[in-house]
Amino acid sequence: MYELMIETGFASAHQLRGYKGKCENLHGHNWKVQVYVTTERLNEIDLAIDFHDLKRLTNEVISQLDHACLNDIFPFTERNPSSENIARWAFDSLRKRLADFQVKISAVTVWESETASATYYEE
Repeated sequence: MYELMIETGFASAHQLRGYKGKCENLHGHNWKVQVYVTTERLNEIDLAIDFHDLKRLTNEVISQLDHACLNDIFPFTERNPSSENIARWAFDSLRKRLADFQVKISAVTVWESETASATYYEE
């Protein structure tokens, strides 16, 4: 089994509804996003997927969040724009975009700071 990872990021603001503390106020992060994909086989030139393609697809997804208030973007108009929910949203969005490739998305990790992250994956 092969596992590949790319890393990219975006900047945005959010506030956590129902949170009792500073994070209920509007604040921003420079988010880091790591996307992991797996495959059992390589293509005819011995690649799982071109890193440029994986990064391009990831950036297409997260560009919707860049320099925005996450609370104004669906589904975060209804769900809290927590690191956990952002990771799941990116995972689900990328799974659809990767359907034409021979790789399967295995995890997305979203870092809101250098020391705090959330990862979403399915068993």
